[in-house]
Amino acid sequence: MNQRVPTTQSIKYIGSKLELLSHFIGLVRKTPAKTVFDGFSGTTRVSQALAKLGFRIICNDIADWSRVLGTCYLMNKKPREYYSDLIAHLNALSGRDGWFTEHYGGEANGGCSTQSDGRKRLWLVKNTRKLDAIREEIDRLNLDNIEKAVALTSLMLALDKVDNTIGHFASYLREWAPRAFNDLHLEIPEVWENNLVHSVYQKDILELTPSITADLAYYDPPYGSNNDKMPPSRVRYAAYYHIWKSVILFDKPQLFGRAGRRKDSTDVSAASVFEEFRRDGNGRFIVVNAIETLLKATKCPWIILSYSSGGRATAMELNEVINNFGRIRDVIEIEYKRNVMSGMKWTNEWIKDIDMPNREFLFLIENK
Repeated sequence: MNQRVPTTQSIKYIGSKLELLSHFIGLVRKTPAKTVFDGFSGTTRVSQALAKLGFRIICNDIADWSRVLGTCYLMNKKPREYYSDLIAHLNALSGRDGWFTEHYGGEANGGCSTQSDGRKRLWLVKNTRKLDAIREEIDRLNLDNIEKAVALTSLMLALDKVDNTIGHFASYLREWAPRAFNDLHLEIPEVWENNLVHSVYQKDILELTPSITADLAYYDPPYGSNNDKMPPSRVRYAAYYHIWKSVILFDKPQLFGRAGRRKDSTDVSAASVFEEFRRDGNGRFIVVNAIETLLKATKCPWIILSYSSGGRATAMELNEVINNFGRIRDVIEIEYKRNVMSGMKWTNEWIKDIDMPNREFLFLIENK
């Protein structure tokens, strides 16, 4: 049965669960859960949807930009119109040359984004100048934590509509994307007045989980590619979405490479153990050990675990870990290319499909 999916809002994101929301909500409805711990919240679409359906949400992610999104959508208790003057003020600012223009702004060049220094650029100069002015003004204004999160979310959403990418920031398009020629314009995020008390964290999940009390935990770890030829830097979300950290923190970090990545997103800087691509001394993927540790620390009676067929954990390893700590009550399998969903895959039945490409699995686990 298709579940009603509330509208959600966020940036473009490779790991977004937008297409899975209906299936996910269906699994949640099979439990008595009222409080949900979204442990790897990312774009916060899952948290937003469940909050709108009346669930109390505990939202967590290590990314600065995810914390801002969570604060914007889950912690707001004011009507959307409250932010009209703030957004109008930011839109009215005159552009200025600043750090973002220096490193990410480019001229049209007849449609070619490659500049005189040989580097492709992320945004047109007209938009980075607005970005520089707006970002500086947000820090200058005396905004509280939620107001600032709303302003930063508005800025992110606007920048996402005029970028020169295919959806991430590890590289930029050679020819300017048509949307890049549009003018940067902020709009009030689709916030609502939250009546329930939600929580937003930015912590290492293995440190946070033992203290969490909720009815259901949802885990969507980044895992890491199973392509051994893929350089480590390309399987880490800090590398794909480095620009949002710079927009949020406005810390003007040291950069490197043709895409102007933050120095702290280099190959040797793994933000999460779940993105580790190495094996331990026993030949087991480190990410599998991390999943085992996470499930062991989870006190919630129900768990939904997301897994992609392109992840590091093998099917047999993952199945063994799950069954050590709980009972699989349902498995939803989604084939993205054909948008086909099948359910009720019991015990070990799902394993036969794990090596097929473009598969996403949602495991409903009753915790032991």
